[in-house]
Amino acid sequence: MNTIGKHMNIAMGVALSFCLSLVGVLTSGHFTAGAFITSFLLSTAVSLIIGFCVPLRKITESACKHMQPGTLKRRCAESLISDLAYTPVMTLLMILLAWFGAARHGGSMPFVPALVKAEIISLIVGFVLIFIFQPLFLRQILKENGIGAPPQGQPPEQPESKED
Repeated sequence: MNTIGKHMNIAMGVALSFCLSLVGVLTSGHFTAGAFITSFLLSTAVSLIIGFCVPLRKITESACKHMQPGTLKRRCAESLISDLAYTPVMTLLMILLAWFGAARHGGSMPFVPALVKAEIISLIVGFVLIFIFQPLFLRQILKENGIGAPPQGQPPEQPESKED
């Protein structure tokens, strides 16, 4: 993974984890700073692992190769692919964390209904966040690395000297 890919992974992982953790804790009805911090740290770790292990750029390029770059259809497809790679796993772990936390304190939580509700909310919120943040972060990271913005919707050409 090159420098730009690493920066995108970190930026998207942290942003997605922060927002989804906040949404998850707020929709649970039991917001505490400790629950938010725990959720944020765990989901950040998971999203970084997914980002470094899953070749998402290659998958996205392969799935979208017949779509016109820069179109709304392609951006939606790219966002959906990223959303499906990250959000279900992160949401499952957050619900498991909440379920074990409730059990540890003598409470009970209906696992399947909580999971279904959380997955629906997280997939919608995650899609919107990815759709908004991905081009913003990419533009900023390219600028920081001295590379101009890619042509409308195209991935940037990666200079060989930026490899780690």
